[in-house]
Amino acid sequence: MKIQTVRGEISPTDLGATSCHEHVLWTVPEPYAMEDPDLGLDSIPAAVAELRYLKSCGGNALVEMTTQEIGRAPTELKQISIASQIHIIAATGHHKDKFNQSVSENRTSSEMADAFIRDIHLGMDNTSIKAGVIKAATSQNQATHFEEKVITAAAKAHLATGAPVSTHTEGGTFALEQAGLLINAGVNPGKLLIGHLDRNLDWKTYIELAQMGVYLGFDQIGKEKYWPDSERVRLIEKLLDAGYASQIMLSTDSARKSSWHTHNPQAHGPAYLYESFLPALKNARIEESDIRMMTIENPARFLAF
Repeated sequence: MKIQTVRGEISPTDLGATSCHEHVLWTVPEPYAMEDPDLGLDSIPAAVAELRYLKSCGGNALVEMTTQEIGRAPTELKQISIASQIHIIAATGHHKDKFNQSVSENRTSSEMADAFIRDIHLGMDNTSIKAGVIKAATSQNQATHFEEKVITAAAKAHLATGAPVSTHTEGGTFALEQAGLLINAGVNPGKLLIGHLDRNLDWKTYIELAQMGVYLGFDQIGKEKYWPDSERVRLIEKLLDAGYASQIMLSTDSARKSSWHTHNPQAHGPAYLYESFLPALKNARIEESDIRMMTIENPARFLAF
């Protein structure tokens, strides 16, 4: 079992503390690019500085969830990984309908699956740099026709390669349905991470997903415009008490320039997880062993194939 990073294969024991859902380089595609100029990250020097800061705060790896249609850049990610000494796991797959329809509308799910498999086995975008995770996404409260094709393709690629599947849910909606579609298509629940769940802190959704055997993504940490982190801590405590420590992963999904410490000294970017959130878990008397499981052991087990 190995983990595929942009610098090559590593042992799961070498992964270390990992953020499960981040962006390092990405662009908002047309015609949406100017809707929110703060969205997008386009500087290699800034990325190196930000990831060095993350490293200094205790991070050792991250999953970079940028897909081809939003500016995936494998060669540049490898350069950033080398310069920062942060392991980066890159994604194949596609984002939500809004961003991927022009890419996928004229392709069958089998054609997309073949492309995902090439990214994993041979390399992404005419390089030898291999993807280590498959991305699938759904829209607000639904999976569109195009998103259903991507889900089918992601499952086919997962079955062919063993690679894990990590998802985008829009605002945390359609999470149970999304997990059901992927599992019914053949994805192993133990290799499935449902993302952005902490945009919607509904206990019933969490407990039902946990019972399905999937990983639970708390990846909006620090975004208090959605929920205060104290509520995230409270929900994690409940999940730990219910026995689901082995299914929780953490991240900040820092995709805005203003969220990065390098661009905005008042912000902490991906390092917020280590600087603020893990101390909050410790202050809530969550055991070090549980924190280690959520940040080190679960990502290593999920990403290895």
